[in-house]
Amino acid sequence: MPKVKPHRTSPSLDMTPMVDLAFLLVTFFMLTTKFAPEETVVVDTPSSTSEIKLPESNVITLTIDKNKRVFFGLDDDKAKVATLQKVGAKYGVTFNASQAKAFGNLTNFGVPIGQLGSLLSMDADQRKAVAKTEAGIPMDSLNNQLIDWVMEARKANLALYKKQTFIAIKGDGDADVQTVQQVIKVLQEKDINRFNLITDLENKPVVTK
Repeated sequence: MPKVKPHRTSPSLDMTPMVDLAFLLVTFFMLTTKFAPEETVVVDTPSSTSEIKLPESNVITLTIDKNKRVFFGLDDDKAKVATLQKVGAKYGVTFNASQAKAFGNLTNFGVPIGQLGSLLSMDADQRKAVAKTEAGIPMDSLNNQLIDWVMEARKANLALYKKQTFIAIKGDGDADVQTVQQVIKVLQEKDINRFNLITDLENKPVVTK
């Protein structure tokens, strides 16, 4: 008796749900992705094998370029505006609403407090054009504005979020060692002894047996 061969059919797979899911994911990432804002000064950080990651929020960044200039940056817009008001009041400098809004959108800056108002009144292209001429934030013994920015930023962040800020020092690989040491000294004089040094991650050396 001959064998009965069952009729074979090719399996089919409905890809519609998969396509819908792909488009939902693409839409989600497009709407939630936040591009890193352009920094005032670009530094080439030295490399290291450290794998400690910098926190994603509540971070004060002190950037030191190869021309011995120091720039101040804070990642939270509300804390930045509160810090601006406090430091401005200390030095008798006032800022209007437009300037305060511009400061909230500023990644970092490197001018004395007396020149900050003029900088904030410029548009983005003008600020980018004058970035190379910024003198850096003063931090000498008679005019230590840098530590005032740091201290007021820590107070503002604590008042808004009940959290302490992390401090990161981002120095260029060709930065002046004495300038980096001076920044650290300024922090330590206010009993700020915990901070991160930002570096580029390099591969660890391979140990052969």
